[in-house]
Amino acid sequence: MKRFGVEVLLKNIPCLDQEFMPIARFNRTFLESAKKPFSIAVERADGQMATCHTFIHGSEEMYAADCYYIERLVKTILWMKGGFKVYVAGDEKVYEYLSSTYNAGGQQEFDWDYMAGIFEKPFEVVLVDAVPEAKDDPKAMGGHLEGCRIGFDAGGSDRKVSAVIDGETVYSEEVVWFPKVNSDPDYHYEGIVSALKSAAEHMPRVDAVGVSSAGIYINNRTMSASLFLQVPKELNHKVKDIYIRAITDTFGDVPYSVINDGDVSALAGAMSLGENSVLGIAMGTSEAVGYVDNEGRITGWLNELAFVPVDAAPDAMRDEWSGDIGCGVKYFSQDSVIKLAPRAGIELSENLSPAEKLKVVQKLMAEDDERAIKVYDSIGVYLGHTLAYYFELYGCKHVLLLGRVMSGKGGDLILQRAKAVIADEYPEIADKINPTLPDEKFRRVGQSMAAASLPEGK
Repeated sequence: MKRFGVEVLLKNIPCLDQEFMPIARFNRTFLESAKKPFSIAVERADGQMATCHTFIHGSEEMYAADCYYIERLVKTILWMKGGFKVYVAGDEKVYEYLSSTYNAGGQQEFDWDYMAGIFEKPFEVVLVDAVPEAKDDPKAMGGHLEGCRIGFDAGGSDRKVSAVIDGETVYSEEVVWFPKVNSDPDYHYEGIVSALKSAAEHMPRVDAVGVSSAGIYINNRTMSASLFLQVPKELNHKVKDIYIRAITDTFGDVPYSVINDGDVSALAGAMSLGENSVLGIAMGTSEAVGYVDNEGRITGWLNELAFVPVDAAPDAMRDEWSGDIGCGVKYFSQDSVIKLAPRAGIELSENLSPAEKLKVVQKLMAEDDERAIKVYDSIGVYLGHTLAYYFELYGCKHVLLLGRVMSGKGGDLILQRAKAVIADEYPEIADKINPTLPDEKFRRVGQSMAAASLPEGK
């Protein structure tokens, strides 16, 4: 397989996607002949900086390859860590390409607009002589189980809350709600307060509240979340601090933390494993990801790997939302199963919802249908190659694989195949990364209990 003069050789190719070109392999091959230094830094909230020093070719014949490699790298950093200002040093022509790409009307207008909204600053790409140094601000969170705590987990179809006293769950409830279709933020506020009060009734006092919620949260504020999809922009001010208001209106001045649910899943994994350096990947409606670092800290990074490129093939599948191709959501969610099923000869009725289409393939897999086996085997190959890339990005020791795509026999096959691909194609990391499925201990820790452990007590 060849693109921009870069030839990628693979031993493991998905049987249902022969054109798949893992970005990790493309990058490695590209860098073999790239000698001209090039640096990138991406600034995010509170002056934090993600910095990367790499190489390009800098020649006329490799200009397209240079632009492609750097643009994919910038996009990866943006969605892994977040940012609103991209500093580049090393080549003016590549800078000009990036500047025209991440702009209004540019190829990556979605990213340009989204990041500006998240960080509430104009997005820009600037050329400098030397990029700023890296700066992170990870925070120690979780594992605080002393006292009387509430853990709240806000999902798209149900909300869960737990009352936890000195590490023991004394009460939990799960309530169906419809946050994604309600445009009145008071509906969301009242649902959150109702859950908090329900848990508080089962404890003598409330010492701390932890919230796990889908979306992007910076300094406990809602910057973007599908839970509030229908809330009109003019009411966004009610959504920004909705969890802070609900907690302080109900309990006054108590410690609280509001964290992305992916990070809380990774934290629950770390608590159940008794180890740190955990990347949690939930393959469901989308690809939701969280990360706990080597010291058990939450990084504050976006970890939106659904938008991170994993496939360098020119005809890779397009994501309807962002408009980009080859990104994680089409490889590690129910979209991947739905994409591959027809290629395996499985007909899926257009009248079925995406979740129902997944169930059809899962049922076939439970019956050891050869067509379904090909679907899950192909996803396993995707995953093996991509985990090698995620290891380069995170250096994670453990990868916890969650979500309904990973349930049942299909999940077992995906895991088995991914491990085989890593051992065959990336033997240098085979004993450094441990992909695994959640066990009973993880299920006992649970999302809402892990959320309860987030804030330190007074």
